[in-house]
Amino acid sequence: MKRTSAVAVKQILLGRMEVFCYIVGDDATGTCALIDPAFETDRILYEVKTAGYVVTHVINTHGHSDHTAGNSSIIAGTGALLLIHQKDAGQLAGFPNSAFSRMMGGKGSPRADILLKDRDIVKVGQTELNVLHTPGHTPGSICLYTPGHVFTGDTLFVGAVGRTDLPGGSMKQLLKSIHERIYTLPGDTRVWPGHDYGDSKYSTVALEKSSNPFTGMGY
Repeated sequence: MKRTSAVAVKQILLGRMEVFCYIVGDDATGTCALIDPAFETDRILYEVKTAGYVVTHVINTHGHSDHTAGNSSIIAGTGALLLIHQKDAGQLAGFPNSAFSRMMGGKGSPRADILLKDRDIVKVGQTELNVLHTPGHTPGSICLYTPGHVFTGDTLFVGAVGRTDLPGGSMKQLLKSIHERIYTLPGDTRVWPGHDYGDSKYSTVALEKSSNPFTGMGY
């Protein structure tokens, strides 16, 4: 666990598609949120139990199956609330999402309990996760910020950015989101990406702002 005040972050690398799931724990209350619990749900729940938390929220950074395929199993095992941005909510229970999730060994997702929008605050115990709407990878992509940490999904990776060639993607929007919503955060904010596509498993806002070769393109 890497801790900032009462917030504990555990990064879990899942085998399929190099996806990162995150446990964001509130030490004061013993509760946690799971961000993008895509695969290996038994392992994720074991990690939660070992850390001593109770899962109250499942938050998807966007609606793609490689970030949502574990929603059903996690929610069945915990009773947690499911949250996603309102612009990606329609993908969750749709046939393409369910079919692709099953192809990857997961299940189709239930519908979201809470539809998020920009600047919403998700309270996990005493921890507040601020919703930053960052379209570009998908129309409803979000990042989640709490002081010291930003969870960037498929918007920003370590030394790279999310793809924009899928339906609803836009490189122009993606770069705008990164520069206006992520690069304006404090420089020492730790960047926790959605995939293990870089030389390191995490970065900082200052480092990405100064060295990411993709975020200066056409902006």
